[in-house]
Amino acid sequence: MLKDLFGLRMSPATVKRAENKCFYNLKEFTNYIKKQLIKEDVIHGDETGMRVNSHNDWCHVVSTAKWTLYFHDRSRGSKAMDKMGILPEYQGTMTHDFWSSYFKYPMCKHAMCNAHLRRELKGIHDNFNQDWAQEMSNLLAESKKYADKMRELGKKIEGKEIEALKEKYRRIVMKGIEENPPPKRLKCQKGKRGRPRQSKAKNLLDRFIKYEEEILRFATDLRVPFDNNQAERDLRMIRVQQKISGSFRTSQGADAFCRNRGYISTIMKNMMSIIDSLYAALKGAPTIPE
Repeated sequence: MLKDLFGLRMSPATVKRAENKCFYNLKEFTNYIKKQLIKEDVIHGDETGMRVNSHNDWCHVVSTAKWTLYFHDRSRGSKAMDKMGILPEYQGTMTHDFWSSYFKYPMCKHAMCNAHLRRELKGIHDNFNQDWAQEMSNLLAESKKYADKMRELGKKIEGKEIEALKEKYRRIVMKGIEENPPPKRLKCQKGKRGRPRQSKAKNLLDRFIKYEEEILRFATDLRVPFDNNQAERDLRMIRVQQKISGSFRTSQGADAFCRNRGYISTIMKNMMSIIDSLYAALKGAPTIPE
């Protein structure tokens, strides 16, 4: 930008020094974001791969429409989430996918990303011709429309309506059970330990049985969104960086990118000047949204 506007080229060393200075100056800002996220009623979480010094690392994100926190770690699971310092204290509702590590935090409620589920349901219907999958997808879509309408009107979905929704949900689950009887052990498998391998359809159905409350959270609590698009949007720039710039040479470089990018993302969400905010961060007084 400096070259296009002023005909000046900034050296890579200058950019690196500015990146490191922002990283150190934003430590307290990052702690502030953590405190804000812990107080939120609903947050979003997700993770994506990062190539760092020839290793496959992970970038975790916890975010809302106002706050973004990125965290780089070698681990994808709860070890990294503990270090991140939000989920061990969080007591609201977290929207995420079915990655098992999120369920290790019982202090918070969980809400599933139904956009992911509808894509899986479509695959089961298209590839295995199972009617229950199409019916469940339709039920989720219709329930989302109704939840959106009630949210716009500032109303809640009444208890009788919730019970009717759950009854429809369970009828479809029962139909799925009929379409997916338990797998039989073949003669050639006799003597082998463990359960026979289940089909993809049965595995998905089991999730609908086990996580009914979490899947329908968007209808029982209208503060909760239908999907996890917020976290997925926030991870998009991380994926773009990996495609364009490739891997990070050092862990410190990945850490700096995540912290600085979280600051920029938060500034953008709060409709504040990125240039002024970066200048403030370099001066040691980062901009803090109200």
